[in-house]
Amino acid sequence: MSVAKKDYKRITTKSLIEMKANGEKISMLTSYDYTMAKIVDTAGVDVILVGDSASNVMAGHETTLPITLDQMIYHASSVVRAINRALVVVDLPFGSYQSDPKEALRSSIRIMKESGGHAVKLEGGSEIKDSIKKILNAGIPVMGHLGLTPQSIYKFGTYTVRAREEEEADKLLEDAKMLERIGCFAIVLEKIPAQLAQKVAESISIPVIGIGAGGGVDGQVLVIHDMLGMNNEFSPRFLRRYMDLYDGMTKAIGQYVTDVKSKDFPNEKEQY
Repeated sequence: MSVAKKDYKRITTKSLIEMKANGEKISMLTSYDYTMAKIVDTAGVDVILVGDSASNVMAGHETTLPITLDQMIYHASSVVRAINRALVVVDLPFGSYQSDPKEALRSSIRIMKESGGHAVKLEGGSEIKDSIKKILNAGIPVMGHLGLTPQSIYKFGTYTVRAREEEEADKLLEDAKMLERIGCFAIVLEKIPAQLAQKVAESISIPVIGIGAGGGVDGQVLVIHDMLGMNNEFSPRFLRRYMDLYDGMTKAIGQYVTDVKSKDFPNEKEQY
């Protein structure tokens, strides 16, 4: 029996849980600035993730580790000012929550108060349980993140698929159940086998958002620079490019340079 799609004027954590219950897939994209976030929100994306991937695509770092809490708040503030409908989730950056639950709470409070974001996202399972509980007890919504956790890249040593082995897969499933039990409203699963991701999604009642986790989950997330083809150096299997902005922008900018050099721009109609 199909359920009519509900028209959400504003997406909340409750909306996402309803969408899972109704079998409606959840769309999620990253944004880091006002202009892009306004376009993403207007296009109807359900969740905007202000990801620590800003460290890579906005600042040019090799990993997500260098970005600071102040920088995440700056990006999140820019995004929040642009949106009317989407739920805005903000990554807690590396070093702001892992070792000390009190520090995790302080970091989350700063994000919520200074950026106006709607929720925070943390990478990890049982090892950061106390930090997550501390944040949740303060009334701040938390999205979990399991599988490939980029903030732990030097621990893993590679960006390869996680949880192929039974022991790691079992821990991931138990961590997902634990995150639901303590009160997280959703979980991101990154770069794990599709069969395992579907099993996780079917085992818990909160939404599971996948990136490189197959189609059996409750929604999908991509980095907007990747899906728009602004970055032509990153081509994992899970990425579908919906545009080739790198080529189009390069040609447009090259044409602008040519027009300026040849004195074609500005012409008589383009001046006062």
